[in-house]
Amino acid sequence: MAGSFIWLLIAVLGAFSTRVERPRGRILGGREAPRRPYMASLQINRKHICGGFLIAEQWVLSAAHCLEDAGNETFQVLLGTRSLSGFEPNKRLFGVRRLVPHPGSSRYTNHDDLLLVQLEERAFLNSDVQILAFQREDRDLPEGTRCEVAGWGIISNTGKRPENLHHVELGVIGRPKCNERIHHDGEVTEKMMCAESRKKDSCKGDSGGPLVCNDIAEAIVTTGSRICGNWKKPGIYTRTAPYTEWISSVLASSNN
Repeated sequence: MAGSFIWLLIAVLGAFSTRVERPRGRILGGREAPRRPYMASLQINRKHICGGFLIAEQWVLSAAHCLEDAGNETFQVLLGTRSLSGFEPNKRLFGVRRLVPHPGSSRYTNHDDLLLVQLEERAFLNSDVQILAFQREDRDLPEGTRCEVAGWGIISNTGKRPENLHHVELGVIGRPKCNERIHHDGEVTEKMMCAESRKKDSCKGDSGGPLVCNDIAEAIVTTGSRICGNWKKPGIYTRTAPYTEWISSVLASSNN
C-alpha cells in the first residue's frame, strides 16, 4: 500500500511540474548537417545555450525563453561554423550589444517567444556566414509541408550533446489537429504552428533555431514534449510573419 501511495505521489508531482515549468524548446532522430551559414549558437561562458539565425548583418533572431537561465551572465554569439569547438576559417565569436525580448513574452507562457540579439558589430558575410530570409506573409502552410530544423541541441533523451550541427526533416501538422485534446488541447494560437515529433524532433538546446520551409524561416523552435520525440506532443514553433512589424521597428531603432 505504501509503495502504491509513493508512485501516486510521484505521478501527481510530475504532472504538476509539467504544467508549471513549461517544457521548453526542445535534434532527435536527425543526422549531422551540411553547413548552414545562417545558423547561430547563443552561448554563455563559451557554452552553447540556444540556437538562432542571422536576419541582418548585426542581428540574430532567437527565442525569448533562452534568457530564463542566463541570470546576469553575458551572452555571446558564434557564427560561421558547424563545429562548436573545431577550427573553421570563418568562425567568429561576437559580443552582444543588446538583447530585445518581445514585450509580450513571459517565462510562464509560450506566447510571443521571440528574442532579437544585436551583435557588437556587423558580421562579415561570406560563404560560411549568410542571412536567412524569414516569412513575412501571414498565412498558414499546408499540412504535410516538409521543413527542416537544425541545431546543436541534445540528440538523445539521455542528454547527449553533439559537437557538430545536426538537422532533421519534419512535416507540418495543422493547427486544428495540433490543438486536439490528445495533443496540445487548445494551447496553439494563430501565431504558432506545429511540426511532427514521432521519434524525430527538435530538442533541448535547439530553441531559437529556425524552422525552414521552402528555403525561408517560417518559425522558430519554442517548445514541445518534456520527452523529445513524443508523437502526442508535436513541437510548437513561433511563426515569424505575425511579428514582422515588431522586428522591423527594433532593427530601425538601432539605425537611429
